[in-house]
Amino acid sequence: MYRRAVYPGSFDPVTFGHLDIMERASQTVDELVVGVLENHAKIALFSVEERVKMLKIITKDLPNVRVESFHGLSVDFAREQGAGFIVRGLRAITDFEFELQMAQTNRIMAPKIDTIFLTTNLEYAYLSSTTVKEVASYGGDITKFVPEYVAKAVIAKYR
Repeated sequence: MYRRAVYPGSFDPVTFGHLDIMERASQTVDELVVGVLENHAKIALFSVEERVKMLKIITKDLPNVRVESFHGLSVDFAREQGAGFIVRGLRAITDFEFELQMAQTNRIMAPKIDTIFLTTNLEYAYLSSTTVKEVASYGGDITKFVPEYVAKAVIAKYR
């Protein structure tokens, strides 16, 4: 049985925490589709196209990872991709309540799609895209938070 999962998110920008989840999820399934959310309600630092490009570059060594953009509901994207699973990363207990609610809602909407929760490496448990952007906006060093290619792109945005 072929196991495909989607890992949806805004990835604005992608962090080492996201990459940790992608690497581990890709070892669990046959194919992982990283879905970059096109959310017009949020003002993003990077366009969807820029985020897709960044993700393709930093996941190039993960042969069973594919990157796609989408808009709308993650569960609909999972269904369109023929995925049996949605992967969600958890950093702290505070993430769990929201993620559990979303997983239960998705399960009602698509009973054949399960949610897999992966806890991020403790090294990245504090890390968020918002933190990266805030540190970068003040000229701080973000190289411990994001891959080198992403760090250069973020720094260029704030120049």
